[in-house]
Amino acid sequence: MIDVVTVKQITLKTAKLMGEKAIKKAEEIDVPVVFSVVDAGGNLLYTERMDKAFVTSVDIANNKAFTSWALKTGTHEISQVVQPGESLYGLNLTNDARIISFGGGFPVVFEEQVIGAIGVSGGTVEEDMTIAKAALEIL
Repeated sequence: MIDVVTVKQITLKTAKLMGEKAIKKAEEIDVPVVFSVVDAGGNLLYTERMDKAFVTSVDIANNKAFTSWALKTGTHEISQVVQPGESLYGLNLTNDARIISFGGGFPVVFEEQVIGAIGVSGGTVEEDMTIAKAALEIL
């Protein structure tokens, strides 16, 4: 059974609980990842890199969390609008190229307010999203 936590803000304790859940799911599907959490101000709160996870996934996971926080949506939601010829083409080049336009980042919402976000990187987009969704199950 999953312990469900009700949060009004993301604390380090909550971030670690989400990280434990993400890592457990990643181990179940045999995908080494990096898991990151940003707080209500978009500031990095927690990052964990599994053994054998790509070093490049650190920046990607952090930036997926930042993107979800900044845009208040899952990173997978913006992939279509940043394609050539679309309304937000080039968005991924803004904010020092921190905007990530593929899945694995999700905002954390409480009472319709974004109180932080998470990012997962290291697997396929589908694997990253599955792991991220598992982390959100504790909320």
